[in-house]
Amino acid sequence: MARARDLHVSYAQHVRLVSSRWMAVGFIALAAAWLLAPLVLSEFQLDVGSRVAIFALGAIGLNLLTGYTGQVSLGHAFFIGTGAYAAAWAGGDQGWPLWIWLPAITLLGTALGAVIGPFALRLRGNYLAIVTLGLLFLGEHVFNNWESVTGGGAGRPVEAETTIGPLDVTSLELFGAEFDREQSLFWFIWLLVGIGALVAKNLARTRPGRAMQAVRDRDLAAEVIGVSLARYKVGAFAISSGYAALAGGLFGMLQRYISPTEFGGQLGLFLSIQYIAIIIVGGIGTVFGSILGAFIVGAMPRIIESLSQEQDIPFVFGDAGGQDGFISVFSLNQALFGILIIGFLLFEPRGLAAIWLRLKAYFRSWPFSY
Repeated sequence: MARARDLHVSYAQHVRLVSSRWMAVGFIALAAAWLLAPLVLSEFQLDVGSRVAIFALGAIGLNLLTGYTGQVSLGHAFFIGTGAYAAAWAGGDQGWPLWIWLPAITLLGTALGAVIGPFALRLRGNYLAIVTLGLLFLGEHVFNNWESVTGGGAGRPVEAETTIGPLDVTSLELFGAEFDREQSLFWFIWLLVGIGALVAKNLARTRPGRAMQAVRDRDLAAEVIGVSLARYKVGAFAISSGYAALAGGLFGMLQRYISPTEFGGQLGLFLSIQYIAIIIVGGIGTVFGSILGAFIVGAMPRIIESLSQEQDIPFVFGDAGGQDGFISVFSLNQALFGILIIGFLLFEPRGLAAIWLRLKAYFRSWPFSY
């Protein structure tokens, strides 16, 4: 009886949001960083931080599909583009307020994923990756030709409503102080990342989350014990698509202009690979790993692009140094993504999350760690 009670207490402590005093300190530090960062960072740094947050939100969704359910998808950019165009149409053309169009595009992405999921997830492995790759070219065709919504090949501006009642998330006024667009969006987008991470973490701890992991680890054994493969694969695909659509809507609101080339075809494939790189670098099967990976992979292209405008990068043409070199800035980013993916798969397959967990275990057992 005492043993059962000890196990119950141990499990209850494990599933608590704040399971230790140090974790509480960590949450307080993160909250303080979230509040103070817009007051000390430059406009460029805030823009990079907001883009990292959007990447983190989309990567959390992909990690639920790939890391927790074991389903590989190269079509993530399609759902991000869907969310961006839906935000432009619902929040701009129709004038819906933010508190309506943001949940609406998330539900649209979820519903679209639920419709596509049963067709795509009948396959697995490389075959599934190839089928989801087809979504990028389907999306490119739709985005280029549905001119009344997407603006056609030239793209369209995103002038979505940004108000929640009297509050404008792009121009906050707090305690008598006014904050600019970059500061306000940083706070708002990272708040949504925190909410999205908590939802994903708690989902992973529930019965559906454990079933998703059983499908990933031993799908045939999971089916034998009563886990519906179709239900949980499609469910994970739908949830992942909802996260992607939400990230796309926020990207459109931040960027204020979108075009089909960003989400379909070659650049769409590059964007999908970028999300895969994020979860590999950060840690497959971990929620906080998605955020860690976004800081590395999500920020890198923007930083390199800005750096190339200010100084000469060796062997790179199109930068401040002129035309000398043999590789473009875009190709350099692609090469770096490839190096990161290969490097982490070879030397640390569990990503930055595993490194962090090892460090935490080391200091927890110090001075007896070895």
